[in-house]
Amino acid sequence: MKKPHLAAAALVAALTFMTEAAAQVVEGPTVQWKLGSWGKRRAVTEGLEQLAKHVKDSTGGKFTITIGYGTYGGEKELLDLLSKGALEATMICSSYHPDKHPAYTVLDLPFLPLPDFETQWKVFEVMHKNPYIVQEMAKWNAQFYNANMLPQYEFIGRSSPTPRKLADWKGLRVRAIGGIGDAMRNLGAVPTSVPASEVYTLMERGTVDAVSYPSTYAHQSNRTYEIGKWYTANLAPGTQACPTLFNRDHWNKLPLQYKALVEGFQPKIKDILAAAYKAADDKNIPLFKKRLEFITYSDAELAEFRRIGGQPVWDAWVKNASERGIPGRELLDLLLKTATSAAKKS
Repeated sequence: MKKPHLAAAALVAALTFMTEAAAQVVEGPTVQWKLGSWGKRRAVTEGLEQLAKHVKDSTGGKFTITIGYGTYGGEKELLDLLSKGALEATMICSSYHPDKHPAYTVLDLPFLPLPDFETQWKVFEVMHKNPYIVQEMAKWNAQFYNANMLPQYEFIGRSSPTPRKLADWKGLRVRAIGGIGDAMRNLGAVPTSVPASEVYTLMERGTVDAVSYPSTYAHQSNRTYEIGKWYTANLAPGTQACPTLFNRDHWNKLPLQYKALVEGFQPKIKDILAAAYKAADDKNIPLFKKRLEFITYSDAELAEFRRIGGQPVWDAWVKNASERGIPGRELLDLLLKTATSAAKKS
């Protein structure tokens, strides 16, 4: 008598599982979104890759997000394409077109006090909700979805002599965008904001002496370690704001049940990115050590670099913002206050 009972129980459990699985499929119309990016799939895009998988699986393939790695436009074109509605969503890096959203570039300033991932995440969350910045992005028919939380930048270069001391940076031609570029200029280097897709070729030809990327995943993804000679292990001059944006019109047209899927997944991107960056470092640091000389600066040298490249750039940014009618001091103070509060809790 026990075997039929167990078989029946197993059948009921299986039917229950199948019913629950079926109930999890979100019904709705066929919707196909295009999301702009560049390069190739890498740590910074892993959250978006998982979002695309999530909405496809949850809707039985009715709602799809296709990520175009350079297929929808170049890095500097994607915001314009989003604004026109040619894309439903896109990644951007604000330093590729800072004049289009000058207030948002506060997050590109060098040496901001973002000592860990948790602090950085909280700061970006707060700044993405700031009314002035929200309205600034709205001018491009754009709204924030998530911050892609780039790690601190580091340099790989092939110049000789190797910049083992800060004075050795004088005259070096460096790929350094946003506030990092301003900091390097104060150090005597010659910065250029070359798009990521052009970096390898220019470095190979010797047009640039060194390249900064969020380490280590971006250096590996863009293969700079293959032609470099040295790597700065602890310069940490800053990071960049490279969020994912949605076209507001396309978002407003999205069915409510699909919006719920996208919004519900957003908090998970934080953990996906943190894990992806750690996995990249665990793989890439041993690889880099086999090929590159690791340069480590002393605490005194780093303090001097921050003195030269930090506060003066902040002050200049606030002054420039104020002259343009942007509440620069208010935005920077909000950022610093949020960072201090978040760092105490993390």
